[in-house]
Amino acid sequence: MATDSYKTIARPAETTYRQLSSKFLVYAYPVETEEEIKQHLDVLRKKWFDATHHCYAWRLGAKGEHFRANDDGEPSSTAGKPILGQMLSQEVTNCLVVVVRYFGGTKLGVPGLIAAYKESTALVLAECEIVERTVDVVIDVSFSYIAMNDVMRVVKDMQPKVVNQIFDNLCTMTLSIREGDSAQLIARLEKVEGATVEVRS
Repeated sequence: MATDSYKTIARPAETTYRQLSSKFLVYAYPVETEEEIKQHLDVLRKKWFDATHHCYAWRLGAKGEHFRANDDGEPSSTAGKPILGQMLSQEVTNCLVVVVRYFGGTKLGVPGLIAAYKESTALVLAECEIVERTVDVVIDVSFSYIAMNDVMRVVKDMQPKVVNQIFDNLCTMTLSIREGDSAQLIARLEKVEGATVEVRS
């Protein structure tokens, strides 16, 4: 896969999994920030306040460079790690998976727990539509009215997404383009006389 694209899930999904007498309620959410992750966890903790465990894992960033796995009281590495492992095998990022467990009285043991969290996560990810998104760069360009034709020619050729535009004595456009094409777009716009280009960090 190109370095300026990544896989994530299109929309939230949920499913239920049972193992012996334990019940697992499984949720997957597309997320962009840790704040969003916290909100989803808060909602589930309130909704299923009497559950035995709320275990989860998440990945953020185009390369999944930010991640966390939480066992929430289950034996170490029996819950969060298997959840994260399934996300890695599906190569999804910007994603949160929460598994809410109601203990039914029969202990599953360490191998049983690992298998249950792995299987329940695989089930919810199978319910998800996995989509490819691009890593985009946002560029602000301002130019004189006289330079408009030259700027619009570049925009027509390179096909960036036009986020915003104001045409006045001084014209401004906000453009969004996938990272791999951004250097070429910036270089071409910078060649236009009277155009100033700024890249948003």
